[in-house]
Amino acid sequence: MDEMTSGYKPLIEEVCGFDWDSLDQSQLSAVAWAYYYFSVQFRENLEIAFRLHPDDEQLRSLVREECNTANLSPWPGVAAPNEKLNHDLFMKRVLSLSPIDPRVQSTIEAAGCHYLTKTRQVADETRAMSISSYEDGGLESVFRAILRAKNWDTPLLRGFRHFLVKHIDFDSDPSQGHGALVRHILPDDRIRCLWVEFRDLLITSIPRLVA
Repeated sequence: MDEMTSGYKPLIEEVCGFDWDSLDQSQLSAVAWAYYYFSVQFRENLEIAFRLHPDDEQLRSLVREECNTANLSPWPGVAAPNEKLNHDLFMKRVLSLSPIDPRVQSTIEAAGCHYLTKTRQVADETRAMSISSYEDGGLESVFRAILRAKNWDTPLLRGFRHFLVKHIDFDSDPSQGHGALVRHILPDDRIRCLWVEFRDLLITSIPRLVA
């Protein structure tokens, strides 16, 4: 493994190794709530990457796929046919489909705000290069791990599952997928801090993952 990338890849493996299989509906709903804050960070990082590289046509294509897009539409109670949404807005609407314990929600909201505060302190160049670690296999691996959970029978969780499955489809094509669009942006160990914050957000929001 390349020395410069060895720092963050074990964190992806750690997150994938969490105890996703045993989560009940309430715990899996908490995962969706925590992931929403990651989705905000992801969009911000993508916008930063494109601002830093405005002539990069592959990044431009990824922005079209992730921002103001209808590629998750329609979904009941979330998006009308052909409605264009940023993907984090799609997730925010998904969260409104089913209630969760207010105490759990409060804990996750506090953790999410802390997460965004920390990630927004990271240098723009680092945030930009994180995109390839997310799109070129990182998030696909995490999403496949989350899908090991067995309890998806609420409107919120069905919407979250739709989001995950669609993104695996978006990312996984080796030549035409989202990963291929950003493979030329080479990440290094500076992005480790962003994966650390994501891991810690999940652990704080869903302690059962590492119980």
